[in-house]
Amino acid sequence: MRLTLFVCLIIGALINYAAGVDPTNFKTCEQSSFCRRSRKVQSSGSKYALIRGTLNTYTDSVTADLINKENHHQFTMKLEALVGSTFRLQIDEKQPLRPRYRVEHALKGKPETAQIRVLESDELTITSGSAKAVIQGDPFRIDFYENDVHVVSVNAKNWLYFEHLRQKAQAPAGEAADGGDGAQQEQQEQNSDAVQSPSEPIDEPGTWEENFKSHHDTKPYGPQAVALDFSFPAAEMLFGIPEHADSFALKSTSGTDPYRLYNLDVFEYIVDSKMALYGSVPVLYGHGPQRTAGVYWQNAAETWVDIYTTETNVVSSLVNFVSGSRKSTPPAAHFISESGIVDAFIMLGPKPIDVFKQYAALTGTHELPQLFSLGYHQSRWNYNDERDVTSVSAKFDEYNMPMDTMWLDIEYTDGKRYFTWDKFKFPEPLTMIKNLTELGRHLVVIIDPHIKRDNAYFFHQDCTENGYYVKTREGNDYEGWCWPGSASYPDFFNPVVRDYYASQYHLSKFKTVTEDVMIWNDMNEPSVFNGPEITAPKDLVHYGNWEHRDVHNLYGHMHLMGTFAGLQQRDPNQRPFILSRAHFAGSQRYSAIWTGDNMADWTHLQHSTKMCLTEAVAGFSFCGADVGGFFGNPDAELLERWYQTGAFLPFFRAHAHIDTKRREPWLFPERTRQIIKSALLKRYSYLPLWYTSFYELEQTGEPVIRPLLTHYPLDKEAFAIDNQLLVQQRLLVRPVMQQGVSKVDVYFPAIDDKKNGDYWYDVDTYQRQERAGYESIPVDENKIPVWQRGGSIVPRKERQRRSSKLMLNDPYTLVICLDRQGKAAGTLFLDDEKSYAYRDGKHIYVSYEFADNQLTNRFIGKPQYKSEAWIERIIIAGLGHVPTPATITVNGISQQLEVEQRNGAIVVRKPAVKMDVDFALKLNN
Repeated sequence: MRLTLFVCLIIGALINYAAGVDPTNFKTCEQSSFCRRSRKVQSSGSKYALIRGTLNTYTDSVTADLINKENHHQFTMKLEALVGSTFRLQIDEKQPLRPRYRVEHALKGKPETAQIRVLESDELTITSGSAKAVIQGDPFRIDFYENDVHVVSVNAKNWLYFEHLRQKAQAPAGEAADGGDGAQQEQQEQNSDAVQSPSEPIDEPGTWEENFKSHHDTKPYGPQAVALDFSFPAAEMLFGIPEHADSFALKSTSGTDPYRLYNLDVFEYIVDSKMALYGSVPVLYGHGPQRTAGVYWQNAAETWVDIYTTETNVVSSLVNFVSGSRKSTPPAAHFISESGIVDAFIMLGPKPIDVFKQYAALTGTHELPQLFSLGYHQSRWNYNDERDVTSVSAKFDEYNMPMDTMWLDIEYTDGKRYFTWDKFKFPEPLTMIKNLTELGRHLVVIIDPHIKRDNAYFFHQDCTENGYYVKTREGNDYEGWCWPGSASYPDFFNPVVRDYYASQYHLSKFKTVTEDVMIWNDMNEPSVFNGPEITAPKDLVHYGNWEHRDVHNLYGHMHLMGTFAGLQQRDPNQRPFILSRAHFAGSQRYSAIWTGDNMADWTHLQHSTKMCLTEAVAGFSFCGADVGGFFGNPDAELLERWYQTGAFLPFFRAHAHIDTKRREPWLFPERTRQIIKSALLKRYSYLPLWYTSFYELEQTGEPVIRPLLTHYPLDKEAFAIDNQLLVQQRLLVRPVMQQGVSKVDVYFPAIDDKKNGDYWYDVDTYQRQERAGYESIPVDENKIPVWQRGGSIVPRKERQRRSSKLMLNDPYTLVICLDRQGKAAGTLFLDDEKSYAYRDGKHIYVSYEFADNQLTNRFIGKPQYKSEAWIERIIIAGLGHVPTPATITVNGISQQLEVEQRNGAIVVRKPAVKMDVDFALKLNN
């Protein structure tokens, strides 16, 4: 019977994977009772007021009590000032029947607080540096200012809603309600504030228990939703809250479902949709020409976000013009979570790059990855056996194409038992790994969180004997269904379980891998084939007696923490590489991500840039999409364009479903092979830029890829553009993502309100674009528009190798594109590309500047890394004249260098200066 059920579930899962997503398998707001109830507040208004006599002031914060004037329940409010123009607002019940969940492990550490000054009058004013918060008592509201500019309002719409914990009304006297205990009832009886008002929807369907399809949610603690609105008076658009297959600029949800944040396994997801996907990052930004601000809503429960964008109708515009008021209602967002507390960080900018850095200061950044992880990855579900892996690697060499990493999906294991190998298909894994390593390549293997329930499987035995699994409400090990069949799920919230799981990566236990094998964590939403919405039931119980509903969006994050710790313990000197599908705020500290189970379709290609741009501003720069699409079989043109696009996203991997045709590059006609090879070579030539960008991300929090508004905040035309991206502020990339086109429109952004623009140089021809606005750019099968900004210096490596590891000591080319003043600047970072030694200063970090026809370098910190690399070529575009031979001076010794003209630029050949040496290069007129 169990085997039959398993077979049916697996067949059903495969059929669903082939058929595409069925939206009816996932809830709408109307089907989520807490969302439905919280949304009703939008029409009625909430009734919360500050109890003024309860105010307490401290060096960095103020606290006070709030009251719900309808039912007289009381809450505590704390507003704390943080370093960097950021405030933290927390609201919790004053006397809850049981503690409410507060998110742990998302922040990189305890935020650094800042001193405040408090001025009491009719309103309460708190200042900290250039940041200010003004608290209104009744109705409760907080307005936030940056340099006296009003940028964020909290509860301006009076949509604050906080369902306090309560006993079920019909519980007999002396008996605790579902999920309670005697102590809780005693506390409830002593708490006069817990009296219920008849106006509260405590008996509305879905309040105390809820059904969805065949699944029943017991809701033992009853209703406990929290909701709050945020308005952005200085903004004209909102963006953020990944992960959704939607536009970068968030759309109004008026009359539709809100955006949903609830980690789910969704295959062949629908594009232009607000449906939840694999990750939930509750950070939102409001942007206008003068100010950008943000809100991070720290809550790991199911969350819905209503978006209200700027209204623009003729009548309202005329009325506002005559009255002298704002032209339109400011954009706003309404966050609605099923449980937890209000824990919101308000980040006041003022510029886009400032608010991105403020968010990074809270949740952290991805550490500098090993260089190989920025190269090209070859994957599919599944490479069949050792011979298949070896053959694919050899074919890349045969066709002279670079490739860094081979990937193995679930079929490499012994019956889906992780930390094991199929002994028939992979009898000598260490030999296979060694053969890859000797070629400068790596292997990544998948390890998912579902554990096969097999009494002969050591991992299951240990988890069962030690109580390491997530529990049902009755205290039993939860049993769900996933790829292994019957499976249970380790409770990674328990530090003992995380330590146990991390220990499995040690080479004394996982003996069939080496320290160079890296890890792919998939299905960690968690995916449960027979669970509600293909995930875990909400009334499961985790370590600390927390319900799964409280922590759902954190489960994958906790899985990553265990994996990261395991790889660090396995080899403390090597930086881990992990790819994860599920993610939450702060997961960027541990892993790269990808956009999940996409399709071989032009619309999914188009959404790869939209989704990764949104992830990047939410902390996840290390983002990519399965090249070619996971489902389906791309034709040659789609595959070509996808490689060209993927080459300019940070994570660059081809991956495909088990039922797709094999699509390694050499299986296509010569024309397609050459186009793919060209895209790969372009990617590898820019590895110095990608690597430097990730180092600077770790140091500053500035995203690697960026929307145009990041550096062109005044240009309203650029705000919503999401088919282009910036690599730092050095490259402008406009992938070709439409079928059969011979030209595309490229938008060159304006730097001011007079429509002046930067110079931009085509990276292939050095043709210069001088004005802002749209330009129709011809493209052919080999080309996508990529432009380097005038005023930037980009390091490249031009020698072709089979993998990035073999490029370590290859020489550099510096590409200098001059701005209108004939100047340019850029940086370059070098180290051993693998270890943590760079954190001890063993690196070279150099700044280059070109001005007055002279190139100089300046080291940022003393170079402590010895590199064998050198500069073999300097290309200068935009000079306007061809100089006579250049003079380079190193250690007081000067010599002449050849200068030649090529493709609209001048080339200084063979400077031959080492990377850790000061020099000056002078162009002679």
